[in-house]
Amino acid sequence: MTRTALIATDAYLKDPQAIVARSWELIRTETDVTGLSAELVPVALRLVQATGMPEIVGDLRASTGAVAAGRAALRAGAPVFCDSEMTAAGILGKRLLADSEIIVTLNDPRAAERGKSERITRPSAAVELWAARLAGAVVAIGDAPTALFRLLELVEAGSPRPALVLGFAVGFVDAAESKAALAKSGLPFIALLGRRGGSVLAAEAVNALASEAP
Repeated sequence: MTRTALIATDAYLKDPQAIVARSWELIRTETDVTGLSAELVPVALRLVQATGMPEIVGDLRASTGAVAAGRAALRAGAPVFCDSEMTAAGILGKRLLADSEIIVTLNDPRAAERGKSERITRPSAAVELWAARLAGAVVAIGDAPTALFRLLELVEAGSPRPALVLGFAVGFVDAAESKAALAKSGLPFIALLGRRGGSVLAAEAVNALASEAP
């Protein structure tokens, strides 16, 4: 009995270079970047590549000079603070950030203790451990709105200012509000407004800043 193949041999691309080339062809064709500054376009395209969603570009915002500030900070070996292990895991550290330390304090016992004693979220408590080294740093928030809000509170209270804040907090509670507050804070920022976000986007934004334009 002859068995019919479920997948035709020519049903999909197999050559890695052809896949990459076709992917970028589709991304550039389907993504409307007319409302973005020229410096933000490469970052936007990398975010689309990571999600498969060209429509997110409509919610992407950045302060003037944000991309240049982030690139300069990373070239200078500035630390990258992440709100979660998932965000940090997505950053291609050894490949792109040879001189930058990637720092996550979410699992630091002091964050857990402070969160419990003060009845605040652990990501919020973890951000407080960054204060002494924030000057000139890159901050990547890919999960917790409370982490982004606490960062803004610390800076407003006099903590050193980071070189760039990447705001990709995600969720139904305060994600949109935290990123709207970032956009009004006066800090250099790149953010995806609204509820959408996530650690993949935050990490890919760092990768985009550390890479050559696609």
